[in-house]
Amino acid sequence: MDSPTNTYQIAGLDELGRGFNRQVEMKVSNGTFQAVFRYERFLLETEPQATEQTAVAMLITQLQNRGYTQLRSRLQFRGEAYLGNQELWEEHPDPEPKRILARLLQAIRSTFRG
Repeated sequence: MDSPTNTYQIAGLDELGRGFNRQVEMKVSNGTFQAVFRYERFLLETEPQATEQTAVAMLITQLQNRGYTQLRSRLQFRGEAYLGNQELWEEHPDPEPKRILARLLQAIRSTFRG
């Protein structure tokens, strides 16, 4: 039988710019970790990963790809032990906009200014 899993906390802004703060469960199976995120009617599960940290990182990337921003995460429960504010938040910077898109927007702005 697998040992109790850790639970993470993720906070940030959703794709509509609304603030959120949710728990992320960690499924453990055959030595792999899968992050499970629920938000309103939205459910997102990562593919199995070798470590919890990799599963959380993959979840962050998937959320950012869906328009979630200003994301941060931290370990909230180690097994069944509540950590409260003992763990520090890990900030996950928003990805930089694609260079092509940035150039296109700059060209459009230049056209309307000139």
